[in-house]
Amino acid sequence: GITYLHRILVSATRADAVEATAVAITRLMRERHRSPGPEEDDFSVRTVEEMAATRVQMASTMNGLLMSVASVSLLVGGIGIMNIMLVSTTERTREIGIRMAVGAREKDILFQFLTEATVLSSIGGVVGVIFGIAVSKLVSYSGGWPSLLSLPSILVAFLFSNMVGIFFGYYPARKASRLNPIEALRYE
Repeated sequence: GITYLHRILVSATRADAVEATAVAITRLMRERHRSPGPEEDDFSVRTVEEMAATRVQMASTMNGLLMSVASVSLLVGGIGIMNIMLVSTTERTREIGIRMAVGAREKDILFQFLTEATVLSSIGGVVGVIFGIAVSKLVSYSGGWPSLLSLPSILVAFLFSNMVGIFFGYYPARKASRLNPIEALRYE
């Protein structure tokens, strides 16, 4: 005979009878399994509402984890952009001095370096979006999980990567724009 059941699905006749049915099944199972209380149960009875709530909680936890990973990635990427831009301004000090000596204003230098930081982060944003789409499709294909890619979310991710570039590129750009032209021309 059958010695082990993995799952039994039961449906109630009416939606308002689901909870009462679950209580009756639990009582019957305890009686048949001779378990004195809930802590001794070797079975579980779950309603559709409980399963839906569990799925919502799991999705919320997954969203939180993904947001944490994305935040750390953006922070690391931003610090990388700032370091690259600081090295770039140091290596190009003479160029900045020459540009200022021939009439470039502080805002021109600031705009140049902010543009470079934005281009750098845009390239990272494009690579990130392509990588995200590829991973989403791979997980969807291999795990059988549905994935939803929306154009607005892709655009928000790309724009956010540009904002990170501007935010982390501002300090190096400001530093470059405030160089003294005479000191910059003497720099070796």
